[in-house]
Amino acid sequence: MICAIAFLFLAVLGRLLYVQMIWGENLQEKAVDQWTREIPVVAERGKIVDRNGIVLADNDDTYSIFVRKRAVSSIEEVSRGLSEALDLPYESVYQRLSESKSSEVTVKKQVGKEALNKLLEYGFEGVYYARDNSRVYPYGEFLTQVLGFTSADGQGQSGLELYYNKYLQGINGEILYETDIVGVEIEGSTPTYIPATDGLNAKLTIDYEVQQAAEAAMERAYQTHSPKSARAIVMNPQTGEILAMANKPSFDLNEIPRDDLDALHALSRNGLISDVYEPGSTFKVLTAAANIEEYLQGNRNAFSPEHIFSSSRYRYVDGQRVKCWSDHANGKHSNETLTDALNNSCNPVFVDIALALGKEKMYEYIEKFNYGSVTGVDFSGEAQGMVLPASAIQNVDLARIGFGQTIAVTALQLAAATSAAINGGYYYTPYFVSELYTSDHLVAEIRNPKLKNRVISEKASELLREMLEAVVRDGGGKQAYIEGYRVGGKTGTAQKYEDGHIAQGKYVSSFVGFFPANDPQYLALIVIDEPVGQYYGSTVAAPYGREIFEKIIQAKNIKPVEG
Repeated sequence: MICAIAFLFLAVLGRLLYVQMIWGENLQEKAVDQWTREIPVVAERGKIVDRNGIVLADNDDTYSIFVRKRAVSSIEEVSRGLSEALDLPYESVYQRLSESKSSEVTVKKQVGKEALNKLLEYGFEGVYYARDNSRVYPYGEFLTQVLGFTSADGQGQSGLELYYNKYLQGINGEILYETDIVGVEIEGSTPTYIPATDGLNAKLTIDYEVQQAAEAAMERAYQTHSPKSARAIVMNPQTGEILAMANKPSFDLNEIPRDDLDALHALSRNGLISDVYEPGSTFKVLTAAANIEEYLQGNRNAFSPEHIFSSSRYRYVDGQRVKCWSDHANGKHSNETLTDALNNSCNPVFVDIALALGKEKMYEYIEKFNYGSVTGVDFSGEAQGMVLPASAIQNVDLARIGFGQTIAVTALQLAAATSAAINGGYYYTPYFVSELYTSDHLVAEIRNPKLKNRVISEKASELLREMLEAVVRDGGGKQAYIEGYRVGGKTGTAQKYEDGHIAQGKYVSSFVGFFPANDPQYLALIVIDEPVGQYYGSTVAAPYGREIFEKIIQAKNIKPVEG
């Protein structure tokens, strides 16, 4: 018996020594974890500002309220105070606090300062608060699809808020309080403070005044023509900076329609970047650019600027008849040069060019101008467009590509490509954010224009600019003409397809324009999807290009050309 007792004693002693020596450190950590409580210190989300520092996305002072149940003396009393201060049903609060198995219960988020102060007057033990990230957008329905929005927890969910979330969100800190076993703070203990690192601010290339002009013009277009959508891009063609991007219909970022997720997805989608469409005659800019460049390089298959094209309304390719949009009445399209063909938007001329240059050469320029590939813009969800493989197309397909059919692009692709065609031949990657900086205005990162490649020569670009200026002065782009200013551009009218067939009465009306024509600083692309009534780009889209340019001229005090 004595031996058995001695053995048992030694076994217990050994177990105690094992627990103390082997588990001791781990148990101590667990005890510290159990007897400390953390109050989160939420990092302030970075602001988003325009190129001149105008705040487009900011933060409001709101708070999260939570309760440590073990530190509460009376759940009934605390529930009543929370109900009154936070405007919550008493029964709901009481039930949550009573039935929750968690030692810490979050009662409400995004509580305003006034409600918080009212709650603090009660002096409840066990009731705590922490700062939230409550996002506010000072201009409401402004740049909606570009800025995007955040979740209730302050995480980016769409637009630039999503793309730059890791920079904007910062790193949360916390305050550690030493408590007794029931969660009550120990008197005289010193809390440990781990500060938050606020998020970086983002400076955009967006210009508030230019964005205002685009927003107003697209709202007017949407109300006037009742389309599915009215959209506009304004860029600096010399740098790739996106100065404005407007989408209608839209919504107020401070009143996000979260109760209808399908509607929210549709309205928050930035179609200028994510949707593809058949560009129609605006694509003729590429065909013209390719022909001019090849002519200057001595390609015998290219046409000189003085060449007179056949005035026939039709071209027969692979046994199919490809026709012009016009009936050529009154000899309007007779004896045309390339300049005349751009003025008249005469399809057969661009059929001739595409077929003469050939599939290999045309596809070389399509690739140079970045069609069929994403632009690389700093934005999520960019589409790459649709370009049929060269091996799969017939001559009739190539003929149609020449005037903007059998190919699909994004609006941003077309704007960037046209910028390259008229800026001297340099393709710049479009971008939104130029700078990331701290709250102390210390610059963390600068993003400069990024040159991707050279598409055409300066001489070819100059000749093209002159031709496109003539389109606005004398041709189909007259509705974009501004007295005293040199404006160039090209209109487009494209039929839409459904289930592989032309959708009767459905068109995409567009206009791409720039000024000053001799040294472009602003390029605008207008895309009106399914306007009701009139549908030609010359009458539906071009006037809004002029409206945007006129407002830019006024805002920037740009003087007219002398002489």
